[in-house]
Amino acid sequence: MQMPSSSSSIHSLIYACSKLNNFKQVLSLFSQLLYQGHVPDAFLLPTVVKACTALSNIKAGRQVHAIASVSGSDSDPFVQSSLVHMYVKCSQLKDARKLLDAMSEPDVVSWSALVAGYARLGHVSEANEVFEDMENKRIEPNIVCCNGLIAGFNQSGYYSESVSMFRKMHSRGLKHNGTGISSVLPAVGDLEDLILGNQIHGYVIKMGTVSDKCIVSALIDMYGKCGCSSQMSQVFDEMDALDVGACSALVSGLSRNGLVDEALMVFRQFKDKGVDLNVVSWTSVIAACSQNGKDMEALDLFREMQIAGVKPNSITIPCLLPAFGNTATLIHGKAAHGFSIRSGISDDVYVGSALVDMYAKCGRIKISRLCFDRMPTKNLVSWNAILGGYAMHGKAEEAIEIFHLLHRSGQKPDLVSFTGILSACSQSGLTEEGQCYFNGMSKEHGIEPGVEHYTCMVSLLGRAGKLEEAYSMIKKMPFEPDGCVWGALLNFCRVHNNMTLGEIAAKQLFKLEPTNPGNYILLSNIYASKGKWREVNGVRDMMSKIGLRKDPGCSWIDVKPKAHMLLSQRHFTSHMTCPHE
Repeated sequence: MQMPSSSSSIHSLIYACSKLNNFKQVLSLFSQLLYQGHVPDAFLLPTVVKACTALSNIKAGRQVHAIASVSGSDSDPFVQSSLVHMYVKCSQLKDARKLLDAMSEPDVVSWSALVAGYARLGHVSEANEVFEDMENKRIEPNIVCCNGLIAGFNQSGYYSESVSMFRKMHSRGLKHNGTGISSVLPAVGDLEDLILGNQIHGYVIKMGTVSDKCIVSALIDMYGKCGCSSQMSQVFDEMDALDVGACSALVSGLSRNGLVDEALMVFRQFKDKGVDLNVVSWTSVIAACSQNGKDMEALDLFREMQIAGVKPNSITIPCLLPAFGNTATLIHGKAAHGFSIRSGISDDVYVGSALVDMYAKCGRIKISRLCFDRMPTKNLVSWNAILGGYAMHGKAEEAIEIFHLLHRSGQKPDLVSFTGILSACSQSGLTEEGQCYFNGMSKEHGIEPGVEHYTCMVSLLGRAGKLEEAYSMIKKMPFEPDGCVWGALLNFCRVHNNMTLGEIAAKQLFKLEPTNPGNYILLSNIYASKGKWREVNGVRDMMSKIGLRKDPGCSWIDVKPKAHMLLSQRHFTSHMTCPHE
């Protein structure tokens, strides 16, 4: 478009574009104004700063700040306030604090923005310090300021601090509104503080805000996190009208508590009743199926989602891709990959990490590494995905290389990282290297090994034939060994035909997992290798009395756009269609 030449015309266009949220055009017009030699005044600058804030363009924002300083407009309270908000939004909190301290009469809105900014980034001490400074300057914190702290602490994972601010607010007599209550309830759920959750629920009823849709959704979410499925369903049933947010919260809560069949049933009921289910609702139920072993259902739901015209987002794809990996349906995984590229979400770090994991599980470790190398940004999830992929494929050298690159990248390995590297060493028989990494967990990284790491070590020692050493490690574990640990020992007792330790491991497994047929089969095989046929028959009799049968084999096969699951001796088929169809 042709730019106007007069200053007043450009001013008018800037205001109009700002109202229409066309912020890129605002900056373009402002550049035109400067090019023509006009000096912006204190009335125009806040509008331009607002555009920089909306675009998170800190470079342009600093330039506008410099122009304000040169023109003398930086002392105007409206300009100062807009600049504070811009620095906070762009996470430049030191600049925001410096500017706030220089203001002659900072308002409560600017203080509130800075406090919430520190809280959102998890800077607890700085947030509390600014809050105290605010009070010392006799600027009374308002409901917006307190809600900003509550929400900010919750978003940054400081749940106790979020709840503490809520309590402090209540003790000062400030009346909670829907924003504060719906902000603190997720923190209460994450802390699993059911008593406080019940108290807040009672307060909501007393204040007559129980019909607030955001509060209802937050209550359902809180009860779900606390494992109270009955209270969660009761809150939902008492709603005046169906709300899509509450529906999503109920589905998520049911699946979180292992009630995936109920979650699926409820979702279907909402769909049949014509509830306008959004991407959050669909993603919730897809995640519920994918995380609870219902991979085929997850894939079918993804197809239904597209038929319904709901566009998947950067959360949906990472929730779905594990289902492709679990069923090794590479053609559908590739289709989802293509969909993420066409949708412009393939550069998202969580989408990228899920793709790395999916290709590794589908046996395409080279493509997995290629996806990893092409990721513009990587977090610990990304590193763990490729590390776990190499471990899965028994490529210890590559896993060790990734582990050292992880160190050099500035990331700190976590429990999952060590599970990956120990698993890789175990599968490749690198006993000394594995022991070195295991010993370095607490000594060098301050990470205490968990049961999964002891399981890897038992496998590592068992593969090397060091069964007595593995058994000694189990006896010295700082917590009770679970079925995975004893199962690893039993498996390698079968490999090395060690009947004595095999009987010890099996005895423990029969207590921990009495209905797992695999344990009985392993012990039976050990007896058979020793020619102990009476003992073999004894184990088979035990299985018969309990009613156990050997689990049938299972495999998947792709036939054009459909994936079929086949079971030995009896057959079951399910199908799904490529996501791009």
